[in-house]
Amino acid sequence: MNNLVKYLDCGKLREVVGRPAVYRVVDKISDIDSKIVPLFTQNATLKGNKNLDFVDFCKVVLSVKNKGHLTTEGLEYIKQIKSGMNTKRN
Repeated sequence: MNNLVKYLDCGKLREVVGRPAVYRVVDKISDIDSKIVPLFTQNATLKGNKNLDFVDFCKVVLSVKNKGHLTTEGLEYIKQIKSGMNTKRN
């Protein structure tokens, strides 16, 4: 996991309290847009719901990048997308 942080030159690792596990956090929208999204776009073959979730994730990234999350309408748009992702997807 440390090598992944170094390779992408973004994010950090956080320990899961009470478990022998870590998770990776990337909180800069510029890093997500310029490093994480292209990594999956160019190198991953996502199928089914995972691909649909990634497409929705990219919509949210674009909205945040364009400051859409700073308006009530933009925040509702993001909430709507989130409400249909992962296990909530039909």
